[in-house]
Amino acid sequence: MRCLAPRPAGSYLPEPQGSGQCTTMELGSLEGGYLELLNSNADPLELYHLYDQMDLAGEEEMELCSEPDSDTINCEQFSRLLCDIEGDEETREAYANIAELDQYVFQDSQFEGLSKDIFIEHIGLEDVISESVEMLEEAGQKSQKRPFPEELPADLKHRKLAEPLTAPVMTGMFLVGPVSDSSALPCPSPPALFNKEPTSVQTGPEETVLTPAPPSGSLLSCLSLPAGPIHIIPTLPALPQGLWQISGAGTEVSSILIYQGEMPQAPPSSSPAVPSLPKSPDRPGSTSPFAPAAADLPSMPEPALTSRANVTEDEMSPTQRREAGKASSKPPKYPERVEQFCCSLRDQYQATPAGPEDILVEVDLMRARLGKSSSKSLERELVTLDWAEQQPASGGLPGVLLAASDGRRPRETQVIAVLGKAGQGKSRWARAVSRAWACGQLPQFDFVFYLPCHCLDRSGDTYRLQDLLFSLGPQPLPGDSEVFGHILRRPDRLLLILDAFEELEAQDGLLPGAGGPMSAAAEPSSLRGLLAGLLQRKLLRGCTLLVTVRSRGRLAQSLSKADALFQMAGFSAQQAETYVERYFEHVGAAHHRERALALLRGQPLLLSHSHSPTVCRAVCQLSQALLEQGEAAELPSTLTGLYVGLLGPAVRDSPPGALEAVARLAWELGRGHHSAMREDRLPEKVRAWAVAKGLVQPCPGTPETELAFPSFLLQCFLGALWLALSGEIKDKELPQYLALTPRKKRPYDNWLEGMPRFLAGLIFQPHARCLGALAGPAVASVVDRKQKVLTKYLKRLQPGLLQAGRLLELLHCAHEASDAGLWRHVVQGLPAHLSFLGTRLTPPDTHILGRTLETADRDFSLDLRSTGIDPSGLRSLVGLSCVTRFRAALSDTVGLWESLQQHGEAKLLQAVEEKFTIEPFKAESMKDVEDLGNLVQIQRTRSSSEDIAREFPAIRDLKKLEFALGPVSGPQAFPKLVRILEAFSSLQHLDLDSSLSENKIGDEGVAQLSATFPRLKALETLNLSQNSITDVGACKLAKALPSLAASLLRLSLYNNCICDVGAKSLAHVLPDMVSLRVLDVQYNKFTAAGAQQLAASLRKCPDVETLAMWTPTIPFGVQEHLQQLDSRISLR
Repeated sequence: MRCLAPRPAGSYLPEPQGSGQCTTMELGSLEGGYLELLNSNADPLELYHLYDQMDLAGEEEMELCSEPDSDTINCEQFSRLLCDIEGDEETREAYANIAELDQYVFQDSQFEGLSKDIFIEHIGLEDVISESVEMLEEAGQKSQKRPFPEELPADLKHRKLAEPLTAPVMTGMFLVGPVSDSSALPCPSPPALFNKEPTSVQTGPEETVLTPAPPSGSLLSCLSLPAGPIHIIPTLPALPQGLWQISGAGTEVSSILIYQGEMPQAPPSSSPAVPSLPKSPDRPGSTSPFAPAAADLPSMPEPALTSRANVTEDEMSPTQRREAGKASSKPPKYPERVEQFCCSLRDQYQATPAGPEDILVEVDLMRARLGKSSSKSLERELVTLDWAEQQPASGGLPGVLLAASDGRRPRETQVIAVLGKAGQGKSRWARAVSRAWACGQLPQFDFVFYLPCHCLDRSGDTYRLQDLLFSLGPQPLPGDSEVFGHILRRPDRLLLILDAFEELEAQDGLLPGAGGPMSAAAEPSSLRGLLAGLLQRKLLRGCTLLVTVRSRGRLAQSLSKADALFQMAGFSAQQAETYVERYFEHVGAAHHRERALALLRGQPLLLSHSHSPTVCRAVCQLSQALLEQGEAAELPSTLTGLYVGLLGPAVRDSPPGALEAVARLAWELGRGHHSAMREDRLPEKVRAWAVAKGLVQPCPGTPETELAFPSFLLQCFLGALWLALSGEIKDKELPQYLALTPRKKRPYDNWLEGMPRFLAGLIFQPHARCLGALAGPAVASVVDRKQKVLTKYLKRLQPGLLQAGRLLELLHCAHEASDAGLWRHVVQGLPAHLSFLGTRLTPPDTHILGRTLETADRDFSLDLRSTGIDPSGLRSLVGLSCVTRFRAALSDTVGLWESLQQHGEAKLLQAVEEKFTIEPFKAESMKDVEDLGNLVQIQRTRSSSEDIAREFPAIRDLKKLEFALGPVSGPQAFPKLVRILEAFSSLQHLDLDSSLSENKIGDEGVAQLSATFPRLKALETLNLSQNSITDVGACKLAKALPSLAASLLRLSLYNNCICDVGAKSLAHVLPDMVSLRVLDVQYNKFTAAGAQQLAASLRKCPDVETLAMWTPTIPFGVQEHLQQLDSRISLR
């Protein structure tokens, strides 16, 4: 039952308090009133207004009710509003802008997804809003500001809807009673209902409970409401259908209004209208000229959707939840021109032909993160994660696009960067994103623009933002101001894909523009300025920006603050074989599939290189050509031989000098960090031949007809071919292009990163089957001269002095060269200990390293931590007989052990366990401590299940353990470390302040550590510096130190909080420490008394060599006097 009562003149309703209350708003000043309505808790689509014919000159209030209707304001109020607007220029301009957004407010059911920022930026009311907020704060938050959907917990809101009312509640202009049984409640007289003083009610419009009433034929004899306060409002002279008028004699109230039955969503056409609210002529069912027409409200919720106000999400059935989800995800309806543009854009992406490069073999995307640079620069580097740490992106494509939404601030641009080596399928994946949107898989976006960066790399011209979206892509589309205006108003529904971002010149120099977001969108600017505005989150704020870029160790500064980072993992061996099968099915040669797989498996190096989709496709193309010849086919063993085999048939019918012209152009473009060119840079005949043979391919849709190389590796090969054939490159300059030795002043430009290996292969491999097959025998003399220069350079190199990355590149170059003398020189120069810590090891790197170690005929130890090596590569390396010791991530090693145990390879498992070492071990994260604990737990489990307890050599031989988690994680992780310390019986060095980490384990940590001393019989060095130890911890430590009297040599308590009591306890135990040589208690808080006790105890310890105890709390004279008495006291 809904009861509506008039309020006596002169009474004021108390203002609601709390976030869940009904929002009331005084009409008051126009600068704040209607703007407050837009930011209020009241939903414009769920308002039901009833107004009387009252004069707005007074302080009467316009209040909002929760019942849905389209009435907003009567004609007299509207006329007065227009007069006030005409008299105020600032208000007139503000409302003009609001009217411009009117259709989008009511048309788009997704409007609640917008944040405050987009609205404020569009209408330019920052000052007005700030002034309004200040006034509201001074008035005690008289009008509650509406929180935006991102700030509201959905579950809490839904649960509030289902809470029943316990008292009559005033919502807007109505008195609402709770659901109750009339027979169970007393029926007070009307005067008794109004003798209560009004009190504030804590409720909201969405909490209203609609109660059905008896039919109109049976009038109520009394008003059944529970005891409690009620509020009254002025009467209405004429009542709409469903309202009853009951006089309240003696209550100083003219009447009570009672509503019977369900509240309709809109008054039916047959119902008598309220005379004071005339209907709008062109909007049936509405009494306000402000109310939108039915045609303007395509996304207006149906009555069935708005009548569930008192049902929580928990009470809905699974079917109802699914239906509600379908209704909420239904794409909104937009203006016809916008819909036409979306359809044409979808058709364009769906019509894009899929070639062999788009054969879908899903490549996993792994989450990546940035870390501090190893150099002194401020740039951040990609962290090389261990295999067990790598987390595949869950949820497929939608999961990747939503990866950065957690913690995303409203109205903030979301930048997602997808990284990967050249040829790993980033561009194919980006095109798949656009096609997925065209097929309806990404309904959260209205527009998806795919922009290859080679189409954007143009200088000397200025463009506007609409040019970037509509004209500069691969396939331009006509876009008008209406479409562009829609994009500006809804940037949160825009996905912009920038593919091959490394193509842009000086990407680190993308500086923010001078103008604001709206000025930058309207004014012409350079392409660099437009991209800077996007990456700096000043243009199209709120959009989603997806950037694919080649990973080269350091990430561009413009992408270093991306919300989410992913890396392309490349093909596994199984995925590569799947690709080969699908390729031959695609080209209609399925009968060659098995033979092609046999050819690939016969060349392990090419199989490892096939982890790159580009190389895998090249292998398939060459295998197809060899199998179609019908001869005894065999794939080459090098990448150079692979591309020579692909280009050899194409060169036979080429125009004179065509190959050299294309190779030179590839080199020049690579020097400029480009892969695309204008077609007029090649002669017509050469261009036709190159396009026909697949050396270059057209870039569709660019303003000027452009050509690009189909793959980055092909461009690298052609660039190396030009260096091998050209007489313009001086012989003495040739070694610099191998980029094997560092240069401080002018680092080598290694943009064509695959070129050094191809250069070594082209120059050193036999001419007849390599360079001679491409350029003829005439180039033999030139190549011989260059070969001598490179041989001299490479033999001067000392492999043991090269960094890990350059050493791997040298091994690849030596393998591509296929020269026995050069290979022998490199292998013999390898050091016995090879550390690849922090260097990414790809499958080709793992294969070439294993082949090198096998041919060296020596023993090696390997450090494979933080290399990201895959399990098969780890197994192949540590299983070599020449590898006697190795270090790897604990989690990866444990995973390898479990795999070997499952496959029954007991002999190899035992060998791997014997080779594995963790000496020295440094815990720098919680994961390190947990992995070490897992290793100890595996040993304990195995020892309990076997008759003879056998320790892992890695645990048994650990002598140095460092703990460096810092003051935040240190106190949390230290108890876990203490529980496993007893397992390390050979531990000699325990450093709890490694790298000045200040772990702050405190007195409790010292107490836990002291309990393990009886088991640490070999401990020689104990560093407890900077751990917030007080007298309590010092006393507990002193009691436990005698357990280490026979082994402890060095004890450091530097920079703690030890006072005189702690110093006294240490002085008391000092004579018992017969093996102690160094005690450091500097920078503590004991005074001269504590220092004198330590000095007196030192005289009883003839074997102690140094007592460092300078502290600012001891007078300098006392310290000098003590040092004069005993020279072993250090005051440094």
